[in-house]
Amino acid sequence: MRIDWEPLRELLQTHRRFVLTTHVRPDADAIGSEMAMAGLLEQLGMEVRIVNASPVPARLKFLDPDGKCLQVGAQISAEHALDTDVHLILDTSAWGQLAEMGRVIRKSQAVKVIIDHHATADDLGGLELKDVESEATGALVFQFAQTLGLRITPPIAAAMFCAIATDTGWFRFSSTTSQTLRTIASLIDAGAQPAVLYGLLYEQFTLARMKLAGRALTRMMQDCDGKLAWTYVTQVDYRETGAEAADTEDLVNECLTLAGVEVAFILIEQTNGNIKASLRCRSHLNIAQVAEQFNGGGHKQAAGAIIPGPLADVQTKILTAIKTILPS
Repeated sequence: MRIDWEPLRELLQTHRRFVLTTHVRPDADAIGSEMAMAGLLEQLGMEVRIVNASPVPARLKFLDPDGKCLQVGAQISAEHALDTDVHLILDTSAWGQLAEMGRVIRKSQAVKVIIDHHATADDLGGLELKDVESEATGALVFQFAQTLGLRITPPIAAAMFCAIATDTGWFRFSSTTSQTLRTIASLIDAGAQPAVLYGLLYEQFTLARMKLAGRALTRMMQDCDGKLAWTYVTQVDYRETGAEAADTEDLVNECLTLAGVEVAFILIEQTNGNIKASLRCRSHLNIAQVAEQFNGGGHKQAAGAIIPGPLADVQTKILTAIKTILPS
């Protein structure tokens, strides 16, 4: 489904100041989409700031080498974040995912625009430019650039490439299409370097991260005749390994590498006692409907939720919910 970008094109004729934002705990699609969109808007003479509820994870700082992504409350006040013509929200349509920036945007009198590919959504009260069948928000930003005939510079190409490559599992998820690869070819032609970007994304782990991954892999469990696999990470694990919260990125996908597994999840204990559940499944199932039972959401094959602890109780609840979607 191709988005009609004409409403945004018209908006660009009458508005000049933009604040871009994305979800908490931003991934490469979130940061990459923000950086690419900022570069494109600046080509059009717009004044652009990026303000998020969370800082850029250490492993993704190469996407923002000049520190353009500001954290509200730490590097910029909520009042300054409100001072704009347009709040452009990327890679989420959920108030809960915006955290502190959600509170800012609720107060704002500025125009709101949402560019997203997630199925789970709230009414954010703005212009929605969504395609839930798109593989990544970065692919939608690429579509925007093509529609307006904007130049994709090497830094913009790298940001878009990382957004798409990570959200498709380096092109192995079923969301990858022939159009995905045509987009990627265009980005390579524009200056994206896959070998360099892969190294920056996946070959810069710390020893602490590897020790944390080892613990998670060691305690992996299976149920439902091998169709379900899961693991967990506690605050004790962080303290004893020296790992950080961002070091759990992609660990859930290791559960899907087990032969016969159709659904996988990881539970990650938060500092406040809540449990972050990251859920994954094969293409014939819909894991978002499980996440939605716990006020979470996402895609059919990748979703998540934040659930009040303790961990053992959340594990029982998630297992019960998942078993209702697994074929017997």
